[in-house]
Amino acid sequence: MNIDRFVMAFAGTVVLVSVLLAVTVSINWLFLTAFVGLNLLQASFTRFCPLAAVLRKLGLKPGEAF
Repeated sequence: MNIDRFVMAFAGTVVLVSVLLAVTVSINWLFLTAFVGLNLLQASFTRFCPLAAVLRKLGLKPGEAF
């Protein structure tokens, strides 16, 4: 698995978990969903993703987009 696919899988998982927590625990978990969405949006403009930088340092193979 390359960095791009891992980042997308991780973001999707965090969004789904935070929505589930917002429905079952507290509506405030939607702030986590908003944070992930904003991070994805800024990454699309700046081509910088903090998670991708960490994964690169951990030795995961880079993809094309980051």
